[in-house]
Amino acid sequence: MDACTLGDLLDVIGGPSVRLHTAPAGLTAPVTEAVLYDAHAPLPRTPGALLLAVGVRAAAAGPLARAAAEAGMTGLVVRGDGGPVGEAEAYGVALLSVDEDAAWHQVHLLLASAIGARPVPSAGGHGDLFALADAIAAAVGGATAVEDPRQRILAYSTVPGQPVDEDRRQGILGLQVPASTENSEQYRTLFAAGDPVRLPALREGDLPRLAVAVRAGGETLGSVWVVDDGTLAPDAEETLAQGASTAALLLLRARAAQELTRHQNSELLRRLLDGTADASTSVRGLGLEGSVRVAAFVLDAASLPDTEQTLLRLLDVVRLQCEARYGRHACVLVDGVVYALLPAPGERHKRLAVDIVARAGQALRVPVRAALGEVVPELGEIAASRADADLVLRVLGPGLPVATVEEVRPRVTLLRLTEVLGERRELSAGAWRRVLSYDSEHGTDYARTLVSWFDAGCDMAGAAKLLAVHPNTCRYRLRQAQQHVGIDLDDPDERLVLWLQLRTLAGLRGATS
Repeated sequence: MDACTLGDLLDVIGGPSVRLHTAPAGLTAPVTEAVLYDAHAPLPRTPGALLLAVGVRAAAAGPLARAAAEAGMTGLVVRGDGGPVGEAEAYGVALLSVDEDAAWHQVHLLLASAIGARPVPSAGGHGDLFALADAIAAAVGGATAVEDPRQRILAYSTVPGQPVDEDRRQGILGLQVPASTENSEQYRTLFAAGDPVRLPALREGDLPRLAVAVRAGGETLGSVWVVDDGTLAPDAEETLAQGASTAALLLLRARAAQELTRHQNSELLRRLLDGTADASTSVRGLGLEGSVRVAAFVLDAASLPDTEQTLLRLLDVVRLQCEARYGRHACVLVDGVVYALLPAPGERHKRLAVDIVARAGQALRVPVRAALGEVVPELGEIAASRADADLVLRVLGPGLPVATVEEVRPRVTLLRLTEVLGERRELSAGAWRRVLSYDSEHGTDYARTLVSWFDAGCDMAGAAKLLAVHPNTCRYRLRQAQQHVGIDLDDPDERLVLWLQLRTLAGLRGATS
């Protein structure tokens, strides 16, 4: 976004995350940066900025609206409801709000990413790194590679005529530095150094390296490596150090763009799950077409001292595992449940869910359960798949931590019937209440006898076996139930309704079911 406007910003992150309350200057007002308010420092003049009201309650932020206007800023961002809409309109600044529990540093990162992120020229998001690798290679005189902290090759130079060795060839082919004890030792040496270091060849036939760590704010973002055939430029170390600074900026920008894309995908998935997103837009945004299903993951723990943090870690585990299998992926945390979209075909979905549950349980030290909704033919129908997954979560237990809706269809059907019957008076009324009341008052067991008889297909011997009584005892109880409670067991419709109500609303099952 070279010239980001307020409208552009809201298109990217508007909705549940950032809400607009008023925009007196319109949506074409420029947005240049996000500034954190500091009560102990004068407000800088930053035309086009958004001022984040850190440490100021929304209802008390009126003076900040005036200060933002005087500093030439475009808008004010408050936390929670009740912001100074009147003052914002009077001073001509936009008023936006975020959730009450949003962390200001995360809001700042989100806004800064949305304002400063640009389309990246390659699928991996590191197109500029390839240009940088070529520039470094040309300046220092050696083939260059840029890596992340996990020794994955993000970019490499393509300047013709520069010598390379087998390590470089293998690394580029797999986009991963070949693992070895010697390699690990060299990386320890590199990351312990503050300046470029020269490292010897590891094997016969290989070439030495000149390398430097890429850092930003004390965080190691990766490294830059140059093949040294003995003919590097005299100022190669200085040039490489400058290149590392540029690489740090590019890696931070790529990270911001990736975080922005991840946020957009999460918000889009959230709206899809709610059934409020446009399906055609969603296909373009998520890059998914065809059949999909919703997978839902929850922590299997009544309470944790750091539940919120553990849920975020669960989200990371689910996202990592899904991205490893499907590439760029949409996952979102909603009301304590992590949802993920799994594209067709669906034969391996349960295996993936089982694997995630095992990995997450081991990493978080908390049991995790997973439910998979029905496969639906298009993104526009995933709200139905989400509803299935939510129902499946409710029937899972220690003995069944992972299941698809197809595997537990009878249980979820009865669960849904229970909800429907309970919501309507005319569906919940009937003889089942009289049966339970009579049992409670007289110490009889008519309800369980009836359910056992129904479960046995109205077979007296089968019911007696379930109840562990003589068939004559079962027959006597049924006769007494008809007499005392007033039910007609000869009517098949009454039998069906009574069985459904006792099984669902009363929660009764056959004696040994």
